Amino acid sequence: MTLSGVSQVFDTKAGPIRAVDHANLSVNPGEVLCLVGESGSGKTTAARMAAGLTRPSGGEVKYDGTDIWSLNKKDFSTFRRSVQYVHQDPYASLNPTRTIQQTLTAPLLKHGVVKGAKAAADRAAELLTKVDLTPPENYLPKYPHQLSGGQRQRVAVARALTLDPKLIIADESTSMLDVSIRISVLAMLGRLRDELGVGFLFITHDLAIAKYFGWRGKTAVMYLGRIVEFGPTPKIINAPTHPYTRALIEAIPEPDPDLTRTKSAGSLRSLEIPSLANLPSGCAFHPRCGRFEPGLCDGEVPELVGVRAGQSAACHVVARDGAEEPER
Repeated sequence: MTLSGVSQVFDTKAGPIRAVDHANLSVNPGEVLCLVGESGSGKTTAARMAAGLTRPSGGEVKYDGTDIWSLNKKDFSTFRRSVQYVHQDPYASLNPTRTIQQTLTAPLLKHGVVKGAKAAADRAAELLTKVDLTPPENYLPKYPHQLSGGQRQRVAVARALTLDPKLIIADESTSMLDVSIRISVLAMLGRLRDELGVGFLFITHDLAIAKYFGWRGKTAVMYLGRIVEFGPTPKIINAPTHPYTRALIEAIPEPDPDLTRTKSAGSLRSLEIPSLANLPSGCAFHPRCGRFEPGLCDGEVPELVGVRAGQSAACHVVARDGAEEPER
């Protein structure tokens, strides 16, 4: 799956809103790509384009090297089966009038994955076992309201696995779960990645979650519709180069209250996020950036360029001066 220069522009009463601006992303089966940023940064819009739910205003979404919007109906259906979506809200993503068995067997029967109700029920039980809902017979006859949030999200993952996808798009799929449940769900997703070889486009606003789930993968940091930093997750976490990425890491809560009291306020000049309807000139982050230089940062929009081995950033100052070494 490759997003090549994709953009998404929405027409509103306030004028055109560019929710995603020339984003380039790529993830293969068995890989993890974390897409990180604040609310409103364009993460979900990018995910919807990757899933084929929204047609981009510009650029291409390629699957197996072909733009998905040039596929015929049959091939597009194959693509949609290969890319599955796990939504943020486990309470809204499941049909409340269907039992768990009906939820899981419907796609199996509709797409001819199995034949007959008995085979579909057996496959549904296997899927529940894969997502650690055991014994499955305790869950198959239940309705969503009879399950906890973590159990519902596991059912949503099981539903995503019904068609043997090559890529799962997980859109803030653990953000509504309790912390203890969140870790167990992430561990389950990691096991499925390793056992089934499925790729993940994992969307989160929390770099701590990206560190936990995507440590062996890559991370793209998004701000107001643009990718501002990209690289292997360990480098993004331990040695960020873009001022925005550094600000996100500074915002990660410290469990030690003594560290919290002595922690600096961070390098931001402002906490206010600019409106997508009236973006600042040049780098959109410059009104908040502690490294802002007049005449440089507010001129042209910075391009994503290599600043370290395997690591790219869209920052005029970093590109000119080189990436600062992380503090030890």
